Amino acid sequence: MSHDGVGPRAVMRSVAFLTAGALAVPLLSGCGSADEAGKPLARQDIAPAGRARVAEGGTLRWAVDTVPETFNTFQADADATTTRVAQAVLPAMYRLDAAGRPQRDADYLESAKVVDTEPKQVVLYKLNQQAVWSDGREIGAADFAAQWRALAGKDSAYWTARNAGYDRIEKIERGSNDLEVRVTFKRTYADWRSLFSPLYPKDVMGTPDAFNDGARRKLKVTAGPFALNKVDRKKDEVRLTRNARWWGHPAKLSEIVLTAVPRDERASALAEGKIDLAEIDPAAAQRVDGAAHGTAGPLAGPGSGRTDAKTLRAWALAHGADEDEDDEGDDEAKSGAGLRKAMAKWETQQKALRSFEVRRSLEPAYTQLALNGADGVLADERVRRAVARALDRRELAKVVLKPLGLPAEPVGSHLALAGQDAYADSSGALGGQDTTEAQALLADAGWVPGGPVTKQEKGEKAAGSKGKKAGKDDDSADGDGTYVVGEDDKARAGTERGARRAAEGESARRSGEGGKQLAQEGRQYQQLHQGGAPGAYAPKGTAAPKGTPSAQGTPSAQGTPGPEGTAAPAGVAPAKALAKDGKALSLRFVLPSGPGSEPLAAVAGRITRMLAKVGIGTEITKVSDESYFKDHIASGQYDLALYSWPGSAFPATDARPIYAKPVPAADGSLSVEQNYTRVGTDQVDQLFEQAVSTLDQEEQRSLIRKADSRIWAAAGSIPLYQRPQLTAVRKTVVNAGAFGFQTPVYEDMGFLKKGAKASASPSGK
Repeated sequence: MSHDGVGPRAVMRSVAFLTAGALAVPLLSGCGSADEAGKPLARQDIAPAGRARVAEGGTLRWAVDTVPETFNTFQADADATTTRVAQAVLPAMYRLDAAGRPQRDADYLESAKVVDTEPKQVVLYKLNQQAVWSDGREIGAADFAAQWRALAGKDSAYWTARNAGYDRIEKIERGSNDLEVRVTFKRTYADWRSLFSPLYPKDVMGTPDAFNDGARRKLKVTAGPFALNKVDRKKDEVRLTRNARWWGHPAKLSEIVLTAVPRDERASALAEGKIDLAEIDPAAAQRVDGAAHGTAGPLAGPGSGRTDAKTLRAWALAHGADEDEDDEGDDEAKSGAGLRKAMAKWETQQKALRSFEVRRSLEPAYTQLALNGADGVLADERVRRAVARALDRRELAKVVLKPLGLPAEPVGSHLALAGQDAYADSSGALGGQDTTEAQALLADAGWVPGGPVTKQEKGEKAAGSKGKKAGKDDDSADGDGTYVVGEDDKARAGTERGARRAAEGESARRSGEGGKQLAQEGRQYQQLHQGGAPGAYAPKGTAAPKGTPSAQGTPSAQGTPGPEGTAAPAGVAPAKALAKDGKALSLRFVLPSGPGSEPLAAVAGRITRMLAKVGIGTEITKVSDESYFKDHIASGQYDLALYSWPGSAFPATDARPIYAKPVPAADGSLSVEQNYTRVGTDQVDQLFEQAVSTLDQEEQRSLIRKADSRIWAAAGSIPLYQRPQLTAVRKTVVNAGAFGFQTPVYEDMGFLKKGAKASASPSGK
């Protein structure tokens, strides 16, 4: 479930220590009434305004992470910007509302319903009679059929990253007229609303060559309020312009320019007038907020008397001062010219930032603590459960969300978020924070306080998952190395490295593995954000690398972690270290490094202290963003890790590969799909299959909640908090900002007319 991830959703399995009988008891907490879903914890924040109050024309400059390598969302290297473009220029039969629930898009679809269930499920789509592609051709059955054939998984010539749901279709036919499409399924498919969103024209899906290459650099034919006008890779820009053939409400904006801007440069880009809208990290949000209230001076503020010369100099260097300037004289002189230049630049930018505001909500994604149950200490479910029972999840949520003024509620489900149909707090299947219970579980697993520890040979690890220390040629670290809790926080040389580097999704397919479906992908509204907020997003549409301790495929790593060169969280040494078979209990906690990771490091620090209270030691390793998923998470080279999954309106489809039980592959390796914790059970798999195969929505909701209870009980993944969504927006921009769950309505975005104010409620379509 877009930073701490979108891609597929999850289904974890428990390891052999939990019997079927033990699992049955806590399942009751997963069966509840529909009203358990509640409401989203935070409303979207987009400065809603009726269309009559929005000016005609204008260019919205929108910061994104990348200019995408492909505009085909069904390819492995598609990213968040791919999704952003697809939302603006392509049809989608269903889009998400503010509560994260799928709603029919009337601009494309007049109706869609199941018209037969025996002998086969048949869905009849009736298309909007005005819906046409930009070349004038009607949207119709030929486009549906071409997309199905491309994504059905039968033809390995198509380099697809997912075929979830399309593989259950038997045939697609024209209905009684050109506006009707009949889709017949060979197996009942509950999540049929997830299909054909987005829908590509048959020109893109019709042949393998067109699918593989035709939509990578351009989209000639579109059908949305905007069209893809130009891709300028030198300027890192994607230009979207009004679609002259659009039949819905005309776009208010003349164009949207998506510009790739690194997360740590966005505050400056806003101040310099280069962009109007950008997702930002908490530090940048504090700066924008401070500019609006006149309280955002550097540190305590110039002239406050609370900042010494050395601190001021450090601040100046961080904001543009030349390190070689004023290198003689006392401390005051050393901060001289460089500090004055940086201060002048800061103050100029702060004045410019008064034109912006921070719109904040919660992202449709959650951050989790992942516990690698493949081997080592955490293969014992009792130890995993002890780790979980040691955590105060509410406190961890407060660390990240309370300073941002967002609801600091822990997430209670792996498979849905508050407000969504399937949501219910099933954490009772595992239990809340309980130090005594955690210690009892560890004792039952044989871990003795103060037990004898055999002296280890140089380089030998304490009990934990397997791994090797990095050598001189290891380039996976950022130079921080490993920090060992309880050893004065001194850095050890090197970091852990993955068993093998993952193969790139496209190159793997080109070399003959293209016929194998990787992991099932998230839907178009499940955006994979890269960088930015606290945490790291799990990769989209890929699986773990083949030939590693457990695996096949690879993730495209993207972290959101802290600045390179910062220290790993210090942690606390256990008061009474636990030992077993001559080895101390110590878990390797792997974290990514990069801009924006301070909140993630703070969460990791709290976790290490909580674990220390029950006798669990922690060894923290910081690695580069690029190495984090590829060499550690996907390869199974970690004990504990923090990363995020995006939410889904279709958990029966999208969560299955994340929590599916790993199975042996033909070559002897273990296929884990996207279950990077390697924890799963047959029962969870069965519940997912039952949930995706029933058309009774109440029954499906009950099955999803039961599956979630079992996932909690297995303790392979511990949901912590919903990720913050912070967006800096020019104050005159309306119907845009922190969208939360909702798919953006691109045609309503724009700039307020002079003298107009944002309305109390957003305009409808």
